[in-house]
Amino acid sequence: MSPHPFTLRQLQYLIAVADKRSFRAAASACAVSQPALSAQIASLEDVLGVRLFDRDRRRVVPTSAAEPILRRARQLLLDADDLTSLSRNLGDPLAGTVRLGVIPTMSPYLLPRIVPVLHAKHPRLTILWTEDKTDPLVERVQAGTLDAALLALEARLPELERTVLGRDAFLLAAPHGHPAVRRRAPMSRAELDGVDVLLLEDGHCLRDQALSFCSKGGAQELGFRATSIPTLVQMVASGAGVTLLPEMALATETRRAGLSVRTFANPIPHRTVGMVWRRGTATEIALKAIASTVRGQWDA
Repeated sequence: MSPHPFTLRQLQYLIAVADKRSFRAAASACAVSQPALSAQIASLEDVLGVRLFDRDRRRVVPTSAAEPILRRARQLLLDADDLTSLSRNLGDPLAGTVRLGVIPTMSPYLLPRIVPVLHAKHPRLTILWTEDKTDPLVERVQAGTLDAALLALEARLPELERTVLGRDAFLLAAPHGHPAVRRRAPMSRAELDGVDVLLLEDGHCLRDQALSFCSKGGAQELGFRATSIPTLVQMVASGAGVTLLPEMALATETRRAGLSVRTFANPIPHRTVGMVWRRGTATEIALKAIASTVRGQWDA
């Protein structure tokens, strides 16, 4: 079995230069001198037989020949990280560190409920949480900088392993006395016809789900788009319109703003809360244990 003509460290230098677009910044990120990094990139170009970067005084740009090499290099480094994690987890798969992402329309309402339970149930696991919108979280899961993400499974998702954690129904929230919440009976979608609705800004999957339901009922979206659920709730409380709130946010947000809520008739609009991760990840046993614990707390 002949030795490979390049090393994983050289691939790390390659990715660093491609991401930083600078040999100096890449060398700093890799904690090596710039001449040493440049020499390793030159050596890699020699053994691969292709020029990997175009250089000028202002920037460094990967060549067209480098693009497929970069994709494979990223995957090789990801597989190497998985191999390291796998060997570490063989002794105790429920020990170590797991990096989880969560979308901002869930994190302030779900994490206070589940973090203490996860710590009590899996005391040897350290869970590092990152909050972001769906698309950035999915990209980080695919890149291996996150082990998994908690999000709404209705979003357009790539080929990732997934499991359902629970169902989060939507309810109508409006100021006290608003005509839409005067009746106690579950609200039909047709009653939204002509109602002014406030929604979140683009990028939140909650916006897409709420917009789809409201538009089919004839509701009219107002021009203002909130950056967060608390902002959305405050705008509704001021009388600007009504909105759809996920059930998990009701206890916090209706108490804070003093809103009235009304349930919907069947079919009840909802989002499916789930966890997604890369197929074959070395942390899969720990992720499934975390998912099982969260699922057990859903209706608790």
